[in-house]
Amino acid sequence: MKTLLINAHPDFDNPASYSNTLEQQFLSDYNGSFEAEDLTVLNLYDMEIPRIEKGQLLSVWTKEADHTELTPTEKHIADLSAELLKQLRDNQRVVISLPTHNFNVPSKLKDWIDNILIARETFKYLSKPLASGQSSKGLMTDDYRLMILIASGSIYTRGDFYSGMDFAVQYLKAIFTDVMAFGQVNVVRAEGTSIMPVSRENILNAAFAKLDTQFNEFYKK
Repeated sequence: MKTLLINAHPDFDNPASYSNTLEQQFLSDYNGSFEAEDLTVLNLYDMEIPRIEKGQLLSVWTKEADHTELTPTEKHIADLSAELLKQLRDNQRVVISLPTHNFNVPSKLKDWIDNILIARETFKYLSKPLASGQSSKGLMTDDYRLMILIASGSIYTRGDFYSGMDFAVQYLKAIFTDVMAFGQVNVVRAEGTSIMPVSRENILNAAFAKLDTQFNEFYKK
């Protein structure tokens, strides 16, 4: 099964990272079930990601809307962005491995999303809003699925103060399902990594057990 695996950790090759450890466990499960050539891995902090700023995507989009010729630098940015979008489309399974940074996603992950959340490509605007107020419709409807492998210092699943601050997962779910129309989201958490005393073994064992169940569901046809 063709899969796009995105590592959004700034220290992406650090084996002590909880999210990196979750990713390695996912890779072990994947390699035991599918062909290696069907997997594309992106380390966002080890590659160039176009950003919405002057001289980059902001300039590219403005010129494209005005049908103005791009500079060589802008053409390079446009090509990089187009390749990120193509990678998304080519893989019906998308896995994002990330730490929680200040209650939200790492900045490079937001940059990547800015390259694939494109009107008329992954979603479209409606001519008339729905009764719910929704004014867009997702275009990624061909059994695309997302798995989130996320590590967090706090625990967001106990129905207490922090549950309302689960912004990273809420944001990813909203973007991929509500906006782009992915059909399924699976979430595997390594949480409570900053709550003393920390038991790394207990945190990871619970996460691995969840991953075993979610992995089969994620790839179930």
